[in-house]
Amino acid sequence: MGQTLSEPVTRKETSYAQSEVYKVGASCMQGWRVNMEDSHTTILSLPEDPSAAFFGVFDGHGGANIAQYAGKHLHKYITNRPEYSSGEIRRAIELGFLDIDAGMLHDKNLKHDLAGSTANVVLIKDNTLYCGNVGDSRSIAVVSGVAVPLSTDHKPNNPDEHKRIINAGGWVEFNRVNGNLALSRALGDFIFKRNEKKRAEEQMVTAFPDVLVKNVTKEWEFVVIACDGIWDVMTNEEVAEFVGTRLRSGMEPENICEDLMTRCLAPDSQMGGLGCDNMTVIIIIFLSSSPMKVSFFFTVNLFTIHTVSLVNVVN
Repeated sequence: MGQTLSEPVTRKETSYAQSEVYKVGASCMQGWRVNMEDSHTTILSLPEDPSAAFFGVFDGHGGANIAQYAGKHLHKYITNRPEYSSGEIRRAIELGFLDIDAGMLHDKNLKHDLAGSTANVVLIKDNTLYCGNVGDSRSIAVVSGVAVPLSTDHKPNNPDEHKRIINAGGWVEFNRVNGNLALSRALGDFIFKRNEKKRAEEQMVTAFPDVLVKNVTKEWEFVVIACDGIWDVMTNEEVAEFVGTRLRSGMEPENICEDLMTRCLAPDSQMGGLGCDNMTVIIIIFLSSSPMKVSFFFTVNLFTIHTVSLVNVVN
């Protein structure tokens, strides 16, 4: 658990955006932590590929620099890959994560930075959703009322993660890499990526992501992307119910983001860290014609809103 304030900072930085396909709310809050180290990105239409949308949550640790850089630039590294142009989106995401990590390692302002960051991103193109993840930020989709995991947390005690850490010359103590880092995959954290005999994918802490691919159908209601400050307090199913209930009552997604963070905020800083972290939430609503969405959006989508491109990075 990081250092905490005597009182939480509960001011929220909130945004929303809408296109013909999505309605998106996002918000972040510093909470009990001394500094805000999260970043997030919402792009309804990528400049490099207007047919694709991109969303991401980046939970920094040890500082905000890596999270901020990733929030501003990761989508560019992905779309600049030749695999992206050839339709190999999954591979482009995998290599884009490695590319941005290598780029930061050779950046004079970042290469000596001791910070790191999770990265959980969702790219949607041609009714296909790609979720790329390193660390323990998490995405879920709610499909026909059921919470569907889109990512798996990367913790050092997971068998495959533990094996890679040991093979790279590290160890796991107190469920932390070398007794220090509670994540087994992350952007940055270059001190854990110095084994010259191992490829980037094989380092004790790697930036190589898991990428889950899902076909988006009309049964998809919404997606929630959030940092572990949310998931440490509530389960996937609890978050799905919390968001779904409020959507059905006509509440706007950006206000639900704020409510969710308030719900997860600890009443004091004596709860072992639960509810004391920075918090960031993105809710993506699919404006397709499922029964829930028809009844909900009939009242809020009374006029045509043209596709917009919005990048929102919160430092």
